Amino acid sequence: MRSFRRFIGQALLAALITTFVVPPQVMRAQGATETKRAVKTKVTPTYSELARRMNVHGKVRLEVTVAPDGTVKNVHAVGGHPLLVSASQDAVRNWKFEPAPKETIQIVEINFD
Repeated sequence: MRSFRRFIGQALLAALITTFVVPPQVMRAQGATETKRAVKTKVTPTYSELARRMNVHGKVRLEVTVAPDGTVKNVHAVGGHPLLVSASQDAVRNWKFEPAPKETIQIVEINFD
């Protein structure tokens, strides 16, 4: 029974890792270029009550695909604590960037102190 629990725990950990770690080449294969665009409007992520109670802090790195009109098209977690990733992704999806001639990709860091 103990080995079964260990197996389930390892399977869940592997599923979490594969959910949040996808090679950047997959995103760039769609023809977007990696550049730095200015953010016009930012939404601050909410620090969840569970993360607060567990005293979880740190940075979340997100790979953000921005459409030519400045809206966020896709947000993919590159790193960070799973309790903080969801709030970060939800906030960044509502950000607005400066317009550009074509779709771009950039890395965004959100710091939870």
